[in-house]
Amino acid sequence: MSEKQVIEEELRVDQPDEQAVLFGVNNSFLKLIEEDLSVLIRPFGNEIKIKGSKAEVALAKAVLSELLSLIESGVTIAESDVLSALTMAHNETLAYFQDLYTETLIKDNHGRPVRAKNLGQRKYVQAIRKNDLVFGIGPAGTGKTYLAVVMAVAALKKKQVERLVLTRPAVEAGESLGFLPGDLKEKVDPYLRPIYDALYAILGAEHTERLIERGVIEIAPLAYMRGRTLENAFVILDEAQNTTRAQMKMFLTRLGFGSQMVVNGDVSQIDLPKGHQQSGLVDARKVLQGLPRINFIEFSATEVVRHPVVSEIITAYEKTGNQVLH
Repeated sequence: MSEKQVIEEELRVDQPDEQAVLFGVNNSFLKLIEEDLSVLIRPFGNEIKIKGSKAEVALAKAVLSELLSLIESGVTIAESDVLSALTMAHNETLAYFQDLYTETLIKDNHGRPVRAKNLGQRKYVQAIRKNDLVFGIGPAGTGKTYLAVVMAVAALKKKQVERLVLTRPAVEAGESLGFLPGDLKEKVDPYLRPIYDALYAILGAEHTERLIERGVIEIAPLAYMRGRTLENAFVILDEAQNTTRAQMKMFLTRLGFGSQMVVNGDVSQIDLPKGHQQSGLVDARKVLQGLPRINFIEFSATEVVRHPVVSEIITAYEKTGNQVLH
C-alpha cells in the first residue's frame, strides 16, 4: 500500500488489568488481529496505536473495541473469542458480537461457559430449540457436532429427555457390520471418535463412560438404529452425507414421541463409493425442505471457528471443487 493510504488511530484502555486480558499472553491476541487484518498494533501507555490502511484500521479498532467492552462486562476472553470477533468483522456482523455472550448454553468439564461463537451457531441453537428435526449442513470446523452434543447434554440435564443416542454411518467399516459383537467396539469406535471427543469435552471422560454404562448415552453405528423407535431421546446423526437415501429414511423414521433429532453433515465431503446412489443428506434437503417442525441450517467456510488458516484452506478447496478430508 502507498504512504497516502496509511493512517494511524488510537484506542484508549485505561485499566492495566483490562489491558492484560485484551492483549493476551505475550500480546498474542494483538498479533492475531495484526496478522488477520494486515495492520500494525502497538501498546503505548494507556493507548493502543493501530496503523495500516483506512479500512483495515477501522476493522481492527472495531474488533478491539468490542473485545474491550466484553472484558469490561466481566468476560475473560480467550483466543476463540478473538477469532470469532474477527470472523464477524469480515462478515459485517460485528454489531451482534456481544449478543452471543448474553446466554451460556452449558458449562464444560472445566467449568468454562459454552456459548455460540457466531450468528450461524446462534441460529443453529435456536433452530434446535424450536424444531423436532434440524439439519446442520456445512464444512468441518463450524461446530455442528460439538454444539449438537452441547444441546443434547443440556436437554438431558434439564430432564427434557431421558437419554442420548449418537450415531454415524461407518462407511469404512462397510456399515453391514457383519462381524461378531465382540469386534464391534474395536472396529467401529474410530469412526465415532468425534462424538466421544465432544462428550469428553463437556462431561469429562469418566462421567461419559458412566452414563454409557448405565445406558443413558448410547453411541452406535447407524445400522443399529434399524427396527427401533427412539422415544424421549435426543438423537444425533453425524456425518450424514455418507448415508444412502434408504439409510436416511430409515433413520428419520425412528423418531418417537418426546424425542428430537439433529442431523449433521458436509455435502462437499461425501465418501460413498463411486457410482453409488445420491447422498441421503443431499436427497433429504430436496425432499424435506419447507416441512413444518423441520429446519435446515446452512453453514459456510466463513463461519469456521478453528485456526484462521483452516477457513482459508476450506475455501481454497471449495473453489477447486476438491474434497477435503478432516
